[in-house]
Amino acid sequence: MTRRLFSILLFWIPLQMFSQERALNSLLADSVMEHAAVSFCIIDSDSGKTVFEYNADKSLVPASILKLVTTSAALELLGPEYTFKTEIGYTGNIHKLFGLLDGNIVIKGGGDPSLGSKKFEEHYAGFADRWIDELKKLRIRRITGGVITDDSYYDYLPVPSKWLWEDAGNYYGAGAYGLSLFDNSYEIHFKTASDSSQLYITGISPAECRFEFSNWLVAAGTADRGYVFAAPYSTNGWLAGTIPSNVNDFVLNASIADPPLIMAKMMNQKFKDAGIDVATYPTTVRLMQRPLKTEVREIAETSSPPLEKIIEVLNHESVNLYAEHLVKEIGKVYKKNGATESGVSCIHEFLDLSGISTDGFFIEDGSGLSPLNAVNAKGMVSLLFYMKSRGKYFDQFYSSLPEAGKEGTLKNHFTDPVFESRMRAKSGSMTRVRSYAGYLTTLTGKNLIFCIIVNNFSGSQQKVISHIEEILKETILSE
Repeated sequence: MTRRLFSILLFWIPLQMFSQERALNSLLADSVMEHAAVSFCIIDSDSGKTVFEYNADKSLVPASILKLVTTSAALELLGPEYTFKTEIGYTGNIHKLFGLLDGNIVIKGGGDPSLGSKKFEEHYAGFADRWIDELKKLRIRRITGGVITDDSYYDYLPVPSKWLWEDAGNYYGAGAYGLSLFDNSYEIHFKTASDSSQLYITGISPAECRFEFSNWLVAAGTADRGYVFAAPYSTNGWLAGTIPSNVNDFVLNASIADPPLIMAKMMNQKFKDAGIDVATYPTTVRLMQRPLKTEVREIAETSSPPLEKIIEVLNHESVNLYAEHLVKEIGKVYKKNGATESGVSCIHEFLDLSGISTDGFFIEDGSGLSPLNAVNAKGMVSLLFYMKSRGKYFDQFYSSLPEAGKEGTLKNHFTDPVFESRMRAKSGSMTRVRSYAGYLTTLTGKNLIFCIIVNNFSGSQQKVISHIEEILKETILSE
């Protein structure tokens, strides 16, 4: 071998071997990263051996990639065919001769995260009308009591205690209730004028979600920086921030403060519209401050889509509400306690029993919305390796992850042709946080698992995303 050829090979081999490192160094050298931290790890998905790592043990805020922990645990512990059930029944006695129910209508929640959701519109189409049809078969025209929703399936702490106050009143911060409805979200409609003008609400949808608000919103610019501040079960709140000016119908999506009560009110109105007289006001078991002690006879039942379908939407669209429901459901099934803390405890046990180190894992919720969550890249790739190598339901888990450049939260990112059919991953995003974790296939056919978490950068998220795309692109091209 000539000296010149030997020199070329010495130069070429490091370029091939350390391309991820060069791309990572480019990210670290960017001015937006002056005060930032990164945790990064790539392993071979067949052997589990480390391919590349940087600060892989450093615990950082993961944002929504924490949903990978929640959904993998839910699939393994509950199974892909698991369903949630909502029941409608009655207490007391039916006197068919008089068309009289001497008692109450009771709607019992069973933790369904997606009841009435537009994301599953076909599945739930007309479910409330079917309940009324079943009631009519009993020839009930008058109810001496009222509509009561039993929301005692979970605890009465729907929002995890470590969430930020600014999140809880908005659609992405909706709490998980024993009886949830419409993704626990409703619309506030505005018509906006010029900059700095005060705004007025033009409509609420559904109308039953009408709320007492102090309105401090103003119109300014073109960005949506409007926030709803309202606690679970509250009857008033306030609006603050800015929303775009000169818009005929701007919609701010808020979280429903008391979904069980909204369900009771809506069904009460549907009964009246159907010609069924209801004597007393709609209410909930929580508001009654006592459990139902009388027997509830079932009239009808509505089941959710199977868990794998819920998880597919959860990971594709990063639905916080569904993740929080799954944590509570795991706690309910395995510890008979539908509380976030019980579910998180079960998840830690699942990780430990699966041989996944939880050193450096601090889990406060199921969705990753709390800024007090922390994980590291090494632990995350270990979880993804477990799911691929030993998980009972890897196929369902893998298909729940968006395909790069095509689906869900990855639709507008990783659009370079090199990623096509080569990457499925979950993204995470919150203020000064960007993260990705998932599966890659290189040009040479090597299957890899990766996780990268970036915290406390300054400047735009897009700049950080571009660097991450380059790092993963180089990984696909060089490994």
